[in-house]
Amino acid sequence: MRQYDDERRSPVERIVGQDLDEQSGKGKPLSSRAAQTQRSIEAYLKAGVRPRWMERVGEIDAGIARERRSLARAYRVLQSECAGDPELFAARWRACARSCSFDELNVLIEQHNAWYPIERDLPLNPRTGDYVRVGGRSYRRPLLGEQWVLEQFPPAADAA
Repeated sequence: MRQYDDERRSPVERIVGQDLDEQSGKGKPLSSRAAQTQRSIEAYLKAGVRPRWMERVGEIDAGIARERRSLARAYRVLQSECAGDPELFAARWRACARSCSFDELNVLIEQHNAWYPIERDLPLNPRTGDYVRVGGRSYRRPLLGEQWVLEQFPPAADAA
């Protein structure tokens, strides 16, 4: 009877359906939930790893936090060097902000903006032709650059 079942199954079903405990005669029977769950290669692969969008969001958040800490240190050092001269501090901080490079992090952000809605299988809004908002917010993340640095750490003396 088992041989007949194996012939009716596709090769994928035979491979995924094999259970080492079942072959060795040890172990306990599958729960009703496990027995009813559809087994497929796609489900097997999805269950084994975190989705790429989730890894990428973590990398972006960690990268932004790292850059923010680095900029905070540079901001404090420059403040102490320019103590008593707010115009000099503002000019030097703007030059520092212009020289910042976030190329590697911006590549991740661009990948996120391009692939996130596809990887999450977000539905399209028929009115706008754009993907729906996630939690009421756009999934898109802004690229980092001079403007972002100046928003996070303003060069004005009163903001320091």
